[in-house]
Amino acid sequence: MHFTSEQRLDDGVLEREFTLDEIPGILWTPASASASEPAPLILLGHPPLGLRRMYPRLVARARHSAADGFATATIELPGSGDRPRWPAIDQARTDLRRAMEAGEPVSDGIVDALVLPLVDKAVPEWQAALDALLSLPEIGGPVGYSGGVISIGIRLAVVEPRISAAVLFAGSFVPRALFEEAQQVTVPLHVLLQWDDEGNDRQAALDLFDAFGSKEKSLHAHLGGHTGVPQSAGDAAAQFFTRHLR
Repeated sequence: MHFTSEQRLDDGVLEREFTLDEIPGILWTPASASASEPAPLILLGHPPLGLRRMYPRLVARARHSAADGFATATIELPGSGDRPRWPAIDQARTDLRRAMEAGEPVSDGIVDALVLPLVDKAVPEWQAALDALLSLPEIGGPVGYSGGVISIGIRLAVVEPRISAAVLFAGSFVPRALFEEAQQVTVPLHVLLQWDDEGNDRQAALDLFDAFGSKEKSLHAHLGGHTGVPQSAGDAAAQFFTRHLR
């Protein structure tokens, strides 16, 4: 991990940009974090729109978490932002848009082509980032995962034993194979669902929640579209992480 920039935000949060094997990322640590008092870590997932575009939302989430004593970090997803283009994924996105604009059902083939390669590539990168982050003296466990592409969250929760709890955002297309993996998830889950999300199959989201194998899981549904998540939802997610990571 190589830090490329550093700035102290006005609330005392330390923001550091880094690269890890040419993958860009950002780490935020609260002012209270130190080698003698390392902060628990939350991995901030995000949609494949690029870190620059997602930065305002990510830094807001990071500040909110820092106020609760958590460090947070994120990395750029494959094929997004400043990373090299991924023609196969770009084609799958084009096929998805075409189907949705035409009002046609989105086939399993499109969903698999769009999501499965992304999960297969992104999850080991998140694990490598976690290795590097936990080697820093001011960062400690336990670790949580929050938001982003829900299929990535599912795979991480299954294969990464250092993740102790997860907040997942319903709303991305989930391959049938990930429904099967969801049965292997055992960590506590807090799942957010926008009831009127125009880009989400509500019943599929409910079916996925039912498939999760966790003994502790809660579904928080709110009226409104994809971008209409109320502030109270973020507060509830923060309380969830406080219960399970502190």
